[in-house]
Amino acid sequence: MAQPVNSSRLFNASCFALITTAFSFGIRAGILTELGEKFSLSGEQLGYINSMAFFGFPIAMIVFGALYNVVGPKRIIYVTFISHALGIVLTIYAQGFWGLLISTFFIGFGNGCTEAACNPMIADTYSGSTLNKMMNRFHMWFPGGIVVGSLISKFMTDYGFNWQAQMWVIAIPAVIYAVLFWGQTFPVSKVEANTAGNFKAMLSPLYIFIMIAMAFTAISEFGPEQWVGPILGKVGASPMIILVCVTGLMAVGRFFAGPIVHRLNPITILLGSTVMAAVGIYLMSIATGGLVYFAAMLFAVGVCYFWPTMLGFVAEYLPTTGAFGLSIVGGMGMFSTSIFQPVIGKWLDNEKAVQAAAGVTGDAAELAAGQATLQNMIMFPLVALAMFIILYFWIGNKRPVYVDQTEILKSPQL
Repeated sequence: MAQPVNSSRLFNASCFALITTAFSFGIRAGILTELGEKFSLSGEQLGYINSMAFFGFPIAMIVFGALYNVVGPKRIIYVTFISHALGIVLTIYAQGFWGLLISTFFIGFGNGCTEAACNPMIADTYSGSTLNKMMNRFHMWFPGGIVVGSLISKFMTDYGFNWQAQMWVIAIPAVIYAVLFWGQTFPVSKVEANTAGNFKAMLSPLYIFIMIAMAFTAISEFGPEQWVGPILGKVGASPMIILVCVTGLMAVGRFFAGPIVHRLNPITILLGSTVMAAVGIYLMSIATGGLVYFAAMLFAVGVCYFWPTMLGFVAEYLPTTGAFGLSIVGGMGMFSTSIFQPVIGKWLDNEKAVQAAAGVTGDAAELAAGQATLQNMIMFPLVALAMFIILYFWIGNKRPVYVDQTEILKSPQL
């Protein structure tokens, strides 16, 4: 007789897998400055290293999102753990730029596998209102885990622990989820995928427009977050506490405001979010001391609903793109973030060169370069704002097409 599905254990294992993803974001953001100093890396090189995490993520999401019904969650979880383990170990024993580049790709690939396996598995395990509740609780652990990981990184840095020790911390939730998943029976998929039909629907102008918009909303969120150390290191406030404020507020907002957000017009939410994100980034670029925390919280309010609202828009207005369409939109967000990481690093290098040419040195140069780089980042939400204004006049009062919630949730999303 086959072992029954232990839904509680599978859900807890999924949460620890997502915590592993979140720890990789929070802790790697905390050690980015130290890596640059240890291996004498430029901002552009650090950007390429960062980009690998965001590059591996969408590859895994797209590949395994499309193959979920073929290979099943169990095999994807195996790949997830192997990728995480390789990424952690190779990072710890890296000897320079190329070692860090390769190891970061494996971590990003493992993170993408987590999303590709766990989201549809949870959708296949639960139904109705319970499904919505459990999906909300699951996704809370991405920003929530970043809060915990960031605090751990700050504590370890303050007490003299090196970056290798901090990377080992990521292995703790990875081992826990591997143990919890081991030997378990996984649920059977509820719905057969129609990949050909999904792909045909994805060729519509509206879908392509949303994919481009997703590129700018994603980098609006992840750009400032991943560069918090190098950019805000000299503003008179703790970069990791800034990251904690941002991700902590996002976790609370996503967990408690989900039902309210689903009742509002998604285009209105996106318009308001882009304005708030742009204002938050601008204020962070001119503030120092305690005011930076206030600016960071405004930024958090702005980016809090970007990701779920973008996916919700596709699910409501483009339902025939299905799970595959949502996977591609999510992958586009991460791919965009990957592309812009070296660009941000280059901006930082150029601004440092400008300060050096002007005779500004030390902390003053670091502060000015970081603030100027943030001002460049304001263009990301501003481009998104322009696109959402176009979308507002494009869609008008058209009502969304209803699609079963099971279908909406069978896709990777953060």
